[in-house]
This record gives sequence, structure tokens and C-alpha cells, in this order.
Amino acid sequence: MRRRTLTVGATVTVLLVILYLSGGVISGLRSAANFATSPFTWTVNVIARPIGHMFSGVVNYSDVVNQNQKLRYQLGKAQLKANEESALNRQLMEMSTQLRVPFVGSLPTAAAQVTSISPTNFAATISIDRGRDSGILTGMPVVANGGLIGSVMSTSPHGATVRLITDVNSLIGVTFGNGKDQLVVSGQGVNNGLGATSVPLTSAIQPGTVLATSGLSGGLFPPGVPVAKVSKVSLTPGAATYDLSLQPTADLRSIVYIDVILWEPST
Repeated sequence: MRRRTLTVGATVTVLLVILYLSGGVISGLRSAANFATSPFTWTVNVIARPIGHMFSGVVNYSDVVNQNQKLRYQLGKAQLKANEESALNRQLMEMSTQLRVPFVGSLPTAAAQVTSISPTNFAATISIDRGRDSGILTGMPVVANGGLIGSVMSTSPHGATVRLITDVNSLIGVTFGNGKDQLVVSGQGVNNGLGATSVPLTSAIQPGTVLATSGLSGGLFPPGVPVAKVSKVSLTPGAATYDLSLQPTADLRSIVYIDVILWEPST
């Protein structure tokens, strides 16, 4: 019994000395507590840090996607202007003056964002978040990503539906070069692009030629809006006309922001 008491007493004495050397009883107890809990704290930090980084990464990624979409929209507007220039603006402006219809470069636009896309093999439409309250009416042309993407099919006060140029019911009067040759471009379905048939052999057309809206009297579009680029010229032996395979000048695969040209066919 006495030996046990002496052992306990010696142990307590050693602990007190250690605590004293560590900066006092309270400080020693704090050090001991920190030592006891430090593995738990380290584990929580190790687990929490990647989770924090993960949530931060999700937020940052969303911001990056949004910025990329806006940059694509701005790039598309720049490409649209470049395509207009490649379609020989001077001739198109002269033609629009003769036809008494406004040139697209002088027309106001209303920007909108796409809210849904509903493409099928035959019908191709998108919905946008602006409508009649923003001056958008049925029949108005819609541009994005470097060219014409379609026309307004229906409207509501705060939204509208746009028929894309690849829709099988889409027909667009176009011209190229000096504006004397007139063609009709038709939608071939979402996965088939655009086409034109019965192109006269006298037309000096070749792959790479840019086609723009002609703006003929009574037409659905003002002159000078880039529509398509010729990707292939086909000639059936013995035929008197060409058939054209066309690629839209606008990138229809990723449409987020668009501009509605505030122009009515009757104006």
C-alpha cells in the first residue's frame, strides 16, 4: 500500500514538473488537449479543404461557362460584320436603295437570350426571352454567331419562337457577287444543312462563295444578311443547272445569345 502511494506521488510530481516547464498548469493542460485533439483537427481540415475547393470550383466553372457564352456572342457579331463585308456591301447597299428597302447595317436590333432549343429532323425552332413588349414581331429576321439563323415565327408579350433556317419549311431569297444572280435557299433539316437547286450554269458560283439575303421587293428579309457559304457545287451530266450544298455562315450548334433585326417584311 505504501509503495503504491509512493509510486502515485512520484508520478504526480513528475507531471507537475512537466507542466511547470511547459508554461504552467493551464498552459500544460492546453498543450495536452491540443495534442489529444490535433489528429481530429488535422483530419477535418484534410477532408474539408477539398470540399471547399470543389464548391469553389463549381462556382468558378459556372462563371467561366457564362463568360464563354458572352464571348461567343460578341465574336459572332464581329463575324457577322466580316461576312457582310465579304458579301460586297457596296453593291447590296446600292441595290437596297434601288429597291427602297433599308440596308441591314442601319437597322436597329433587340438582343435576347435563348431559353430552349427544339430541333428535330424536320422542324427546328428555338425560344427566346423577349417578345412583343420589346418590339419583336412575327417575321422579323434573327441573327447570331456570324449570320442569319432564322425568323420570328410567333410572339408573346415576353417571349418568341424562332424558326431556324435549317427547318424544312424555311425558304430564303439570296444573292451573291454583284447581286444580279438570285437564288432560293431551302432548309434541309437539322442534320442536313441548306441547299439550293436549279442554279443557272451562267452563275459564276464556286465553293467558298458567300450568299446573303437579296432583299427583293416583297421578300421576307432585308438585303445583306449573310446566310450560307457554298460547300459543294454539283452538276448532273446533261443538266442545265447546278445543285448547291451549303453551310450556314452562323454556327447553329451553340446558340445562347441572339439579335432580332427590328424589320418587318412590309416595310
